[in-house]
Amino acid sequence: MLYLLLLILTSYVIGAIPFAFIIGKIFRNVDLRRHGSGNLGSTNAFRVLGIALGILVQILDVGKGLAVVLITTNFFYHNLPFENFTPFDDITVLKIIAGISAVFGHTFSLFMGFRGGKGINTALGMLISLAPVDTSISIGFFILVLVSSGYVSLGSIVASVSFPVVMFVRENIFKVQITGYQTLIFFSIAVSIFLLYNHRSNIKRLLYGNENRFDSLWLIRIFKIKAPFRNRI
Repeated sequence: MLYLLLLILTSYVIGAIPFAFIIGKIFRNVDLRRHGSGNLGSTNAFRVLGIALGILVQILDVGKGLAVVLITTNFFYHNLPFENFTPFDDITVLKIIAGISAVFGHTFSLFMGFRGGKGINTALGMLISLAPVDTSISIGFFILVLVSSGYVSLGSIVASVSFPVVMFVRENIFKVQITGYQTLIFFSIAVSIFLLYNHRSNIKRLLYGNENRFDSLWLIRIFKIKAPFRNRI
């Protein structure tokens, strides 16, 4: 169990590295906690630091999720630090544990007074290794919502919800045999709920029409989203 605790702690610390804060300080001498939304994620980095640095932050945050999975694979592939009682293969159970720890680290960074980002990019890095097909489809939904609305947050919310839905549909309707589905589907639902919780303020702003929009990314302007509660008190 000592090795398991070490894996969780290491993954949390890697996830807690505040790349948005570091990049902002190094290249712009800006503390992102005091600018834009105050969030230490790539969306606020795009808004405050610009496209190039925003992309760099996004790549690094995704890399945190991938890094913990790679570390887990290399160190524990043949030596599981606990007895596996799930139908999932041993190494994937560890990938899930490491990935969740990294997402929590990103969201509640000990280096930033337990503040951080929403966890989307770090979760993406983990999910790519666990379910690449389902993750790719969810990314497609994100891009579609983003270019048709201009809202990064709405795209992230839709992608979060679509991930377990896509997995359920592929397994039960299209009869695609997804390895470890019985475990992974519950894990994906839990991740989606956690990411939705992290976006609760964005959901409120979307409902009231106060969410920040990236007009430069709003490429398909077929319709405008009307905030249902904008004129209500």
